Amino acid sequence: MQETIRTLLQDCETWAVVGCSPDARRDSHRIAALLQSRGKRVIPVNPTAGEILGERAYASRTTCRRARASMSSTSFAGSEHAGAHVDEAIAIGARAVWMQLGVVDRAAAARAVEAGLLVLMDRCPAIEWRRLDASGTM
Repeated sequence: MQETIRTLLQDCETWAVVGCSPDARRDSHRIAALLQSRGKRVIPVNPTAGEILGERAYASRTTCRRARASMSSTSFAGSEHAGAHVDEAIAIGARAVWMQLGVVDRAAAARAVEAGLLVLMDRCPAIEWRRLDASGTM
């Protein structure tokens, strides 16, 4: 699992942040800002927002065609919505799916793995980056 975490954090340049909030107090906004500060391109996915963190927001991952090549996806949408979001990631050819703390859907994860995606569940990029930075492996 640590190798998957390291691979995603180092190699994935574009991240779709599903459920990204325009509210700077929300975890999804803070994680998107962290990704940007680490040099990643963030694609906010929020059907009610026009722009977040200087990037156009999209209603869904499938409406964002230009960022598919190295896309990883992090979901703040909750376990009950994870399956649909994982299926979108599979459909657009995302490289990976990263489900945030508290977001777990084993059936969706199995579909993603079967489709060749890297999968992380119940993890936070901010926490994992701190761990890797502390270990000197990033």
